Amino acid sequence: MDWNIVFSAANMFAIAAWAALILLPRWPALLSALLYLGVGLLCLLYTFIIGGLLSGIIPGSEGGDFSSIDGVRTLFSSDPGLTLGWVHYLAFDLFVGLWIARDADSKDFSRILQAPILLATFLFGPVGLGIWLLVREPAARRQGRFS
Repeated sequence: MDWNIVFSAANMFAIAAWAALILLPRWPALLSALLYLGVGLLCLLYTFIIGGLLSGIIPGSEGGDFSSIDGVRTLFSSDPGLTLGWVHYLAFDLFVGLWIARDADSKDFSRILQAPILLATFLFGPVGLGIWLLVREPAARRQGRFS
């Protein structure tokens, strides 16, 4: 298997999903598609790769595990392992971006304010989430909702 192709395809898929989230109108069907097709397909790809690596069907990270830094280093030292880690980031960051967008919409934040926060989430994951948590706090208090 050419892991460069898998890695690039997952990347392009995520970029398209993020572009849709940031630029397109937030129709319920679009948000559902981004969640169930976007995040769902990335989760499915992750499941395939982790299952293959841990079962030995996909060679390349023998001796890798999540119990120590050496085990994680071994797991991520191969192209399949590195792709696994990247798909993990892509899936979770897209899920977090969807949550931010829905939460921001429900609190009447403008799409112009949302765009840089969503972009930061796409590029830097926890940085964007942290910014959103700080920005949303006053609006959540005003609404009496913290979830």
